[in-house]
Amino acid sequence: MIEKINKLLEEVESFAPADIKELESLRIEYLSKKGKISVLFNDFRNVPPEQKKEVGEKINKLKQKAAEKINILKEQLSGSSDENIDIDLSRPGAKFDMGSRHPLSIIRNEIIEIFNRIGFIVTEDREIEDDAHNFGKLNFPENHPARDMQDTFFITPDMNILLRTHTSSVQIREMEASKPPIRSLSPGRVYRNEAICARAHCLFHQVEGLYVDTGVSFADMKQTLMFFAKEMFGEKTEIRLRPSFFPFTEPSAEMDVSCTLCGCKGCAVCKHTGWLEIMGCGMVDPNVLKAVNIDPKKYSGYAFGMGIERIAMLKYGIKDLRMFFENDVRFLNQFAKI
Repeated sequence: MIEKINKLLEEVESFAPADIKELESLRIEYLSKKGKISVLFNDFRNVPPEQKKEVGEKINKLKQKAAEKINILKEQLSGSSDENIDIDLSRPGAKFDMGSRHPLSIIRNEIIEIFNRIGFIVTEDREIEDDAHNFGKLNFPENHPARDMQDTFFITPDMNILLRTHTSSVQIREMEASKPPIRSLSPGRVYRNEAICARAHCLFHQVEGLYVDTGVSFADMKQTLMFFAKEMFGEKTEIRLRPSFFPFTEPSAEMDVSCTLCGCKGCAVCKHTGWLEIMGCGMVDPNVLKAVNIDPKKYSGYAFGMGIERIAMLKYGIKDLRMFFENDVRFLNQFAKI
C-alpha cells in the first residue's frame, strides 16, 4: 500500500500537461470520486491497524500534493493562454446605445420649468399619508366616495394610513409649515385603487399648484393657467373653464385647451369637440385655510392639479396609458432626441 502511494506521488510530481484540457483529464484521473487517490481511501479499510496511522497520513499528503500541483498548473496555463491572445489595444471600443429620459420625466421637467419662471417653487413630501392630510383638512366629508376602499389603498385596518390619492396633501403640509405668501408646485406619484386599462392606472403622476396671498382672485388663476397652456402647447392655444366641484376649492372649474391636433375642427382624440380636458382648478375653500390656521378673511388663494400622463398623452399623441409603465425600448427610443 505504501509503495503504491509513493508511486502515485512520483506521478503527481511529474505532471506536465500541455494545456487546460489535458490538466482537467489529470484532475479527473487522480482526484475524482472514482480516481486513483479515491481508490486508495476505499482500500484503507483493509490496512492492518498498526499501519493505519502511517498510511492515512501518506494518503492525505498525496491528495493535498495533487490538489496543490493541479492548482499551480491551472494558474500557469491560464496565464499563458491569455498572453497568446492577439488584442489590438488601439482599436476603438464597442459603441453603447445611449438611454433617454422617460416621456413622463420630460413633461414633468417642462411643467416645472414653466411655473418656475413665474415664481412657483417645487415642494415634495411623503407618499404614505394619514387621513387628515389626504382628506380631512381638504374639506372631504366623512362619507365622501373618495374614502371608499374602491378608490383608496388603505394601509392600516382603521383606514387612517393610506397611499396618497393626490399631491394636495403636500399643499396642506406646506401651508401648515409656511406663512403666506405661498406659491408652490407639488409633483409626485399618487395611487388609486382602479382597474388598469388604456385610460386608467393604479399608479400615476400629478403636478398640483398652490398660490395663497392677499387679494388673490379667480382672474389671477385664469391668467396663470393661460400662460401655462400657451407655453406648453403653443402660442395659438386657447383655454376654457367649465364649472365643476371639488371639496377643497370653491368655486371650482375644469380647464380645457383647444385641440392642437385638429386645430379645434374636431378629431378622434378630442372626441370631435375641438377641446381637451387637462386639469381641475379653483379658489381654495375657506374651510381648507381654516384647517391649516390661515385666516380666510385676510388671505385667499387658488389651486390647480393635472395628470402628467394626461399632458404627455395629449402632447405626443399617445393613446394607451399603459405604455408609460411597460419599459418597451421601441416606445422609449422615440424620445431619445427630445
